Amino acid sequence: MKIFRLLIIFVLLSQLSFSQDMKNFKLYNPYENVDSALKIVLTQAKKENKHVFVQIGGNWCVWCARFNDFVNKDQQLDSAMNKNYIVYHMNYSPENRNPDVLKRFGYPQRFGFPVFIMLDAKGNRLHTQNSAYLEEDKSYSKRKVLEFFDHWGPKALDPEQYKKY
Repeated sequence: MKIFRLLIIFVLLSQLSFSQDMKNFKLYNPYENVDSALKIVLTQAKKENKHVFVQIGGNWCVWCARFNDFVNKDQQLDSAMNKNYIVYHMNYSPENRNPDVLKRFGYPQRFGFPVFIMLDAKGNRLHTQNSAYLEEDKSYSKRKVLEFFDHWGPKALDPEQYKKY
């Protein structure tokens, strides 16, 4: 009976802990003008010779919080992301679904959330990624996320890389 009680307490505390994290999860600004924000992000990407990694989701999205934590708490993933990308968190919520931008990006919301878009520094969409393909068990796969970042960075799309082939 003691083990059962301890198990119940553990489950409740872990749920409380996660729900506290979600209350503090404020990556997305539902009231931000996405076009204006993207202009700033693209200018920075061009200056730094990077691509733009757009994570679309909302502060309501548990998997958006999980992906953000997963990447930012792992030094290798965080480094791979920041080396090649300017990161932008685009909101999708009842307050602002950003329908015109989503239309321009080819309706990525069809994959669920979070969904990722890679843009070059000119704003051209290079790739849309269903985040489910980066999952493993009940989290994300470090190997899959690293491969994703590697395959869509500026170096991977540089023609100079392929002259010998």
